[in-house]
Amino acid sequence: MSEFKVVVTDYEYDSFVPEETVLNKIGIELTFAQCKTEDEVIAACKDADGLINQYAPISRKVIENLENCKVISRYGVGFNTVDIEAATEKGIIVGNVTDYCLDEVSDHAMALLLTCARKVTTLNNEVKSGTWDFKVAIPIFRIRGRTLGLAGFGNIPQTLARKAQAFGLNVIAYDPFIPEAVAKDMNVGLVTLDELCQQSDYISVHLPLNKQTEGIFSDNEFNQMKQETFIINTARGPVIDEKALIKALEEKKIAGAGLDVLEVEPVDPQNPLLKMDNVLINPHSAFYSVEAEQELKRKTAENVADVLSGYYPTYLVNKDVKQKLHLKDKG
Repeated sequence: MSEFKVVVTDYEYDSFVPEETVLNKIGIELTFAQCKTEDEVIAACKDADGLINQYAPISRKVIENLENCKVISRYGVGFNTVDIEAATEKGIIVGNVTDYCLDEVSDHAMALLLTCARKVTTLNNEVKSGTWDFKVAIPIFRIRGRTLGLAGFGNIPQTLARKAQAFGLNVIAYDPFIPEAVAKDMNVGLVTLDELCQQSDYISVHLPLNKQTEGIFSDNEFNQMKQETFIINTARGPVIDEKALIKALEEKKIAGAGLDVLEVEPVDPQNPLLKMDNVLINPHSAFYSVEAEQELKRKTAENVADVLSGYYPTYLVNKDVKQKLHLKDKG
C-alpha cells in the first residue's frame, strides 16, 4: 500500500503513463475521480496527501476539509480553479506548469491573427460555396509595419513577440509587473492598457484570470480601438467582457476576433458570436500538441513528487507558503 494517497480530482485523459512513471518511483499509486462539485472533491480527497487537478473546484470550502493535503498540482499554466489564499493559509503548496506549451499557444495565437488578418476562413468558405472572387474579403491590410499589442508579457507572449517580429510587426505590451528592461531587450515597448487599445492593429490577450483581470476588456477598451483592430484571446475567456465584445462587433467598432476561449465553455449554441463571419472560435485547444500534453502530465506529477519527497516544487504558485513550511530547495 502507498505511503501517500494522491488523487486525480478530474480528467479528460485516456492514459496516465507520464504521471505514473514519476510517482511510481517513490511508491505512489494514483487514485482517480471525476469530481464536478465541491462536495464530490471533499468526499474523494478528504484524506489525500496530494491532489492533481484539472477543472474541479478546489475552493476554500474544499481546502478547509482536506485533512492531510500537502500539495495541489494543476494541469496547466492557470490556477483559477484553486483558492490560493486558502491553500496558503493552510500550508498547502500549489503548483502549476508555466512552460509546457509556450510554442503551442504562441503558434495558435499567431495562426488566429494571420487567419483573421488575411481573412483565410472567409475566402475558403466563399470558394466552397461557389464564389471565386477575392473581393469578398476586401479590405485586407498588409501585416508588415502594423502593430501587435500584447495584453500580458509573460513567457507565452514573449515567445509570440519574437514570432510576430519575424512577420515585420511592431510589438507593444501592457504588463504592469514586467520590468521595462525585459521588454526593451526584446525591442517591445511597454504601454498602458489605454495606449495598447488605441495603438494596436491586433491585440493578443495573455492575462491570467483573477479579480483584477476579469472583464478588463470591456466597453471602454473596445471604444478606444481602431475599426481595423482584431482581438485574439488564447488566455481565459472571462478576461474579455463578452457582452461588450459582441456589442463592439455588432456596431463595427472593431474588425473581428479570434477566440480560443470563451466566458462559458463549451459554447452556448445561442451565443451570437457563432453567427458572426468575422469571428473565429476554437474549442480551447491552443495548449495542445502531443508533446505538450506529455510534458504537462509529467511536470504536474513532478510537483507532487517533489513536495511529498520533502522539496519545494519547480513550479511553485504560492511562494508565501514558504513562511509556514520548511522544505528543501531543489538543486
